[in-house]
Amino acid sequence: MKVWGKGSRWIQRWDPEDDGFWAREGERVARRNLVFSVLSEHVGFSVWTLWSVLVLFMGPEYGIDPAGKFFLVSMATLVGAVVRVPYTFAVARFGGRNWTVIAAGLLLLPTVAAFVVMEPGTSYGTFMACALLTGIGGGNFASSMTNINSFFPLRKKGWALGLNAGGGNIGVPVVQLVALAVIGAGGGPRLLLGVYIPLVVVSAVCAALFMDNIASVRNDTGAARQAARDPHTWIMAFLYVGTFGSFIGFSFAFGLVLQTQFGRTPLEAAQLTFVGPLLGSLIRPVGGRLADRYGGARITLGNFVAMAAATGVVVLASVRESLGLFTGAFVVLFVLSGLGNGSTYKMIPGIFQAKALRKGLTGDDADRYGRRLSGAAMGLIGAVGALGGLGINLAFRQSFLSVGSGTAAYLSFLGFYALCFGVTWAVYLRRPAARTRSVAAASAERELSYAEV
Repeated sequence: MKVWGKGSRWIQRWDPEDDGFWAREGERVARRNLVFSVLSEHVGFSVWTLWSVLVLFMGPEYGIDPAGKFFLVSMATLVGAVVRVPYTFAVARFGGRNWTVIAAGLLLLPTVAAFVVMEPGTSYGTFMACALLTGIGGGNFASSMTNINSFFPLRKKGWALGLNAGGGNIGVPVVQLVALAVIGAGGGPRLLLGVYIPLVVVSAVCAALFMDNIASVRNDTGAARQAARDPHTWIMAFLYVGTFGSFIGFSFAFGLVLQTQFGRTPLEAAQLTFVGPLLGSLIRPVGGRLADRYGGARITLGNFVAMAAATGVVVLASVRESLGLFTGAFVVLFVLSGLGNGSTYKMIPGIFQAKALRKGLTGDDADRYGRRLSGAAMGLIGAVGALGGLGINLAFRQSFLSVGSGTAAYLSFLGFYALCFGVTWAVYLRRPAARTRSVAAASAERELSYAEV
């Protein structure tokens, strides 16, 4: 199975759709790679969201107002979104294992830089540069998901991608829990960074020792162009803004909102901020599993209804200034965003598999077409989806500058979820216009409803 001439961690033959191959050796190898992919992505997410907790340490002595803090975390979100595109194609260029080692090692740049400068008197521009550097942690998601997408058969992708992403997403509440422990112990931001620097090294070493490259995975610029021209790529990117964009945007902003709108101290805010991201991360594989069983489009549609309802409660709590109701509704919103993350990401390979069948492809040809385009599309979709986090933090910044609370931002989120619901229903679930019986009969065997993706 290994091509020893290219290095000890290269796999020459990989065919997860072959049941015999999968049972003999494929599943064992895929699961091992999944475990260490999760570890690397987990640390990447923690580094990406470092500034969501570092700003909690930045009291009046730092001379930065709430708007300035929202802008810091916004820039980290922006870079994390942009680098997802090159990170997606780096897997095929360098190999999944090799790039995971490189990407993990790069995380030393933002952690060491922040460790050096994190003190009062440092210029805002220096803090901004460090926040921008942490954005590279967001790219780990794209390369990790692209890599794991190649290891698992279509019937297992919802579970595998959901588990991979969920394990990575848990890096958000974990860094917040570590920050809570540091604040509770009277420590400063350098102690928090000192915890993560060795973890970065551990994740890189584990990837080098235990992960594999798939030799057959190659960059396909034709697939990238084809995916970019396909309207479904951009429709799914839009929906992913609503799910993952919400998750990462709220994860960055929640502690600052509690401090700014409800007057919580850093310790009080840290005691609450981790709950929502933790539950949202844990439920992401459930969203993938439900999508495997019932169809991602159906789960996604219902999820946007629930997200709109939860946002309505957040608006009510904001107007009434009810911290208990606000926190409870926001936690529900986190859970729903995590569930939607799993269901929307499962839709991607299903959509391109359905397109293959509509083209008349069958068997291995259909599988190759689906893997080829879904892998290329994932990077674009992940990048655009992460930009939703930037939008959320900028919306909060503007709302607090304009009206002194986040209510205007919550209302804009409510309208966006309604729009996502409409797009999901119109594109993937609405019954197609009636066709003649002869046309329907001719295409019946080749047609796969997008409701099943």
